Amino acid sequence: MRPRDRLSRSLAAAVFLASVAAAQTPSDRREWPKTDFAKRTVELAEIESGGPPKDGIPAIDRPRFVGARPARAWLKAKEPVIVLRMGGDVRAYPIQILMFHEIVNDTVYGVPVAVTFCPLCNASMVFDRRVAGRVLDFGTTGRLRYSDLVMYDRQTESWWQQFTGKAIVGHYAGTDLIRIPSEIVAFEDFEAAHPAGLVLSPETGHARPYGRNPYAGYDRIDQSPFLFTGRRDGRLPPMERVLSVSVGGHHRLYPLTLLERHSVANRELAGVPYVVLIKQGMASPLDRERIAEGRQIAAATAFDRRLEGRLLSFEARGGKVFDAQTGSQWNMLGEAVTGPLKGKQLGAMVSGVHFAFAWLAFNPQSEIVRELP
Repeated sequence: MRPRDRLSRSLAAAVFLASVAAAQTPSDRREWPKTDFAKRTVELAEIESGGPPKDGIPAIDRPRFVGARPARAWLKAKEPVIVLRMGGDVRAYPIQILMFHEIVNDTVYGVPVAVTFCPLCNASMVFDRRVAGRVLDFGTTGRLRYSDLVMYDRQTESWWQQFTGKAIVGHYAGTDLIRIPSEIVAFEDFEAAHPAGLVLSPETGHARPYGRNPYAGYDRIDQSPFLFTGRRDGRLPPMERVLSVSVGGHHRLYPLTLLERHSVANRELAGVPYVVLIKQGMASPLDRERIAEGRQIAAATAFDRRLEGRLLSFEARGGKVFDAQTGSQWNMLGEAVTGPLKGKQLGAMVSGVHFAFAWLAFNPQSEIVRELP
């Protein structure tokens, strides 16, 4: 190697190490002794304190569950819940609880999972907690990047972006968690579909005012996101809720203000036919001080229209959704509830409902749907 090349590399290394050191304070190093800050995929300056310290928002590590019927005592019909179905195990995680914990480390149908919710991005994601044969446990760092929750694993104290499931700092930097499909619907729709399903209990071991919204008024469509330093995408209002549908790196967004005028939409993306299901009446968790009193918004889900070698198309009649091929009726979870296909379930798409600013910050090349036939 020529002396000039060696000098250039030495200078580059010195600049890199200086930038890492400058981005950390003595407090950071005391709080995160196991975190390898030299390994990262983003600039540390992009990661900001959200206010709470490490684990100041405590994850739930020993979740308890009750039946759907007993949950009526404290969970109102229109309140939103994250629904996770794995094998014969069906569970609902109320947003009123996730609002104060943001992460639930659980095991469902034998699979260790992290059920996550970032209120500031209105983003719910479920991930497989296994990485290279190792089961990780997740907590909250108290940090944000683009206003989104930054998680950490307790095994290596690597930092993970909740919105993408990617490790951004530490031992696992560049590693992706496997995302598990889930939906957000009103509790009444979960209970109607799965009366024997389990509901996360408010008996968490923590004293929190479950049912209250500490971010009252946050989801006004023209509101500015909290601590968002990313590029603003002017195509949509920042707090517009959008349904994202992704196939093989292609992303499509449906503003909920568009979907509210429909009950069903048959679409295709990158060769994959899918259906979007829409239902009015779910309470917004980020509107009023009490979640159950939040203004009514639409729930939206997306499923593959192919079932056992048959391509289905869907239509709304009398406020219900049917497939045109067999006349079977379907619910918001992509399950046939009456007709020849009763008991069948459509395959889930990689989809979810989030605030537009957050989705577009991480996926700026997304297509935005402006009208539906």
